[in-house]
Amino acid sequence: MATLLMIESWLQSTGVKLPPLLRGSGHRYVLLARDPAIYRLPGGGTHPVLEQADEVVVVETNDDDATVEAARAVASRRRICGVLTTCDYYLPVVALVSAALSLPGAPPDVLRAATRKDLARRAFARGGVPDAAHAVAGTWREARKAASDLGYPLVAKPVDLNSGTAVRRVVDETSLADAFAVITGPERNSRDQPLERLVLLEAVLDGPEVSVEAVTQDGRTRVLGITAKTVTEVAAPRGATGYIETGHLFPAPLDDVTRTAVESHTVAALAALGYRHGLSHTELRLTAAGPRVVELNPRQGGGFVFDLVRLVTGVSPLALLVDLSLGRDLDATLDGSRGGAAASAAVSFLISQADGVLRGVRGAEHLAHDPRVVAWEMPQPGRVVLPSDNNDRLGHVLVADRTGRQAKAWADEIVAGLVLDVDPIGSDAVTA
Repeated sequence: MATLLMIESWLQSTGVKLPPLLRGSGHRYVLLARDPAIYRLPGGGTHPVLEQADEVVVVETNDDDATVEAARAVASRRRICGVLTTCDYYLPVVALVSAALSLPGAPPDVLRAATRKDLARRAFARGGVPDAAHAVAGTWREARKAASDLGYPLVAKPVDLNSGTAVRRVVDETSLADAFAVITGPERNSRDQPLERLVLLEAVLDGPEVSVEAVTQDGRTRVLGITAKTVTEVAAPRGATGYIETGHLFPAPLDDVTRTAVESHTVAALAALGYRHGLSHTELRLTAAGPRVVELNPRQGGGFVFDLVRLVTGVSPLALLVDLSLGRDLDATLDGSRGGAAASAAVSFLISQADGVLRGVRGAEHLAHDPRVVAWEMPQPGRVVLPSDNNDRLGHVLVADRTGRQAKAWADEIVAGLVLDVDPIGSDAVTA
């Protein structure tokens, strides 16, 4: 039906699911990638993003001008109808290419701000959106001064990474020093893009965490629903702790007053950013003072949240991503949805309890026969580590309750019944 440009992709989750959705909808896509070799499945097979592409164009996608030039070259010989990506790191260049080809998209400057945690908080302040106390530090002296002014405990995070990478809860100057080194040390991210190497220090937000899944078109934001998130603290060096999301439940069990407050706060945050076009996944803590943004992501929810939304609402965020890129009016899709096949849906993740070598997963053979289980992924044998962020999750089980709200309890029960056979590093089984 239409040919789209896809500029890079995530390797897992949405990156795996979008290519077959495009093909199943009758669309084609041309992939722009700097290194197609990175697109491999864990078992070594060809990734769907390569396998199902109509054409692959190798270009330095970390160079905006080169990417725009390559996109124009493709558009000169093929009718391109939209531009998209599942990868956060390439959202700003998607906006640049969309503008260059006069196709639907968000303004590039808005996406640059939305993908930078410090710039997003600056926008919240300008827009009068209540926010966590925070400061930005580029040097150790600035970090020490900001921490002294804000007071411990604090959360330290990089301004331009995702998946909880290098996020630390720090309680004193010793743990702050370690967090500062971890955040400012790396010069480039996993896609070889230069990092700002700035530390965002934030007051710790207490309370349950949720995320708001929404879509904005022509400046109008519509909430698809709210996800309850299970966030687990994990040990980090020198007294710090990290965070890892170990499960999600959709919809979140909130009362009407709380739900309204969360939705209103999210809409206000998006408006303060000037966000007028695109999906969003906004994480918030429900504090005693009201909802506060943890971080705002101008894309669909990862960690299989997009699947939970689809199962319960009948609306696929990935299908909305495609429709947004093509400039289609979403009202008919959103207003016409009669709901999905489930009353609740949840995902629970597997994590290792030790550094070591995974030999296998006991109990996984039962998953195919459990009617509650919609999908699952088990890890391949090999090296595993104690998790420090979401990148260290090993697998998942996705569960749906067609008539009630038991999905999260079921998912947790099923994952608790799985046993990871891990030989700890240094054991005879590993060193022999």
